[in-house]
Amino acid sequence: MNIQDSLPLLGGISPASFMKRYWHKKPLLVRAAVPGLVPLVSPAQLFALAGQDHVESRLIQRIGGRWVVRQGPLPRKALPPLAQSDWTLLVQGMDLHHQAVHDLLNGFRFVPDARLDDLMISYASDGGGVGPHFDSYDVFLLQAHGQRRWRIGRTRNTKLVAGIPLKVLAEFLPEEEMVLEPGDMLYLPPGWAHDGIAQGECMTYSIGFRAPERSAFARELLVRLADEPDENFEDTDEGNDEESSTLTRQILYRDPRQAATAFPAEIPASLTQFARQALERALAEPLALERALGGSLTEPKAQVWFDAGKVPDAAEIRRGVRLDRRTRMLYDARHVFINGESYRASGRDAALMHRLADQRGLEALELKRSSDAAVDLLQSWCASGWMSCQASRPEETRIDTPRRA
Repeated sequence: MNIQDSLPLLGGISPASFMKRYWHKKPLLVRAAVPGLVPLVSPAQLFALAGQDHVESRLIQRIGGRWVVRQGPLPRKALPPLAQSDWTLLVQGMDLHHQAVHDLLNGFRFVPDARLDDLMISYASDGGGVGPHFDSYDVFLLQAHGQRRWRIGRTRNTKLVAGIPLKVLAEFLPEEEMVLEPGDMLYLPPGWAHDGIAQGECMTYSIGFRAPERSAFARELLVRLADEPDENFEDTDEGNDEESSTLTRQILYRDPRQAATAFPAEIPASLTQFARQALERALAEPLALERALGGSLTEPKAQVWFDAGKVPDAAEIRRGVRLDRRTRMLYDARHVFINGESYRASGRDAALMHRLADQRGLEALELKRSSDAAVDLLQSWCASGWMSCQASRPEETRIDTPRRA
């Protein structure tokens, strides 16, 4: 994708211009963003997926003026009749289960993959919706079937309605109103309140982005840093029988000079210092933070399971490979990250892996001069089910229950 070229998906605006003028700043309505769009997933397929254990789904209803939310899995008999009004089925991560949906999501890769989250499909009967609310992340709302009326406005008061299972704004003052037809798309920055009501049966595709919360993100990174193995260290503490040695082992807290205390509940200052040094050492370890970040950003979601694949021979690999649609792959200047794992990479092999991550696949010409080490690595990823050879095509829709590899 040339980010300077005009993009019909963005109403003729280039990705570079969109990111500068609209991203995180103001809404954008694009009529006929995807001309002639027809639903990529039928209601029957969506309902079948909602009943699967490995698919994240929710049913939201208004019953007698009361909000009712039910978490999936949701077998068809758990869903209301199609003719019944005021209900919505939300199915998350549809890009993981259907290739055409995954291909549609790839059209938004002018935003870094590290931020791109998933594509959710909302099926609603007449009057269905989830109430006025705001998201903490950017979202594109693409109408796939039927009509949905949107009211949008800046969030001036974040107070929510108490005592209901949804985050519905207590006060919503819309500034604009519009009806989206199939193929129309609305972009909303974080914090913009919106309320979408189905006008008859409709389906809406929501392309959402990851916006890590700082403290939770810090906890995740610290857990990963803690899992980093201790490197060799020089043990020269007094009390050690050896004068000096280089060891590789767990570093345990020791306090040979700890005196008897009359205040047993007081935390020893030396233990506080040990904790501080542990964090400082973890952060000071070369590239440890980078490894933790890349591993965190590519960690598959909890409901993502991979089936082990066969190990192709080198000749099959060199004919071309393609990442599984569920695989997350990123890179930085020193590493390649895939599904939570990190690998050091440099030179020609690094450039090859970067192209694989950016393009989601490699052709035979690109693999012609690949090293044996690179081929071995690609073979291991095929065996894990993370990718496949170009000769095999993925299924359009998974409605079975995969087992974890």
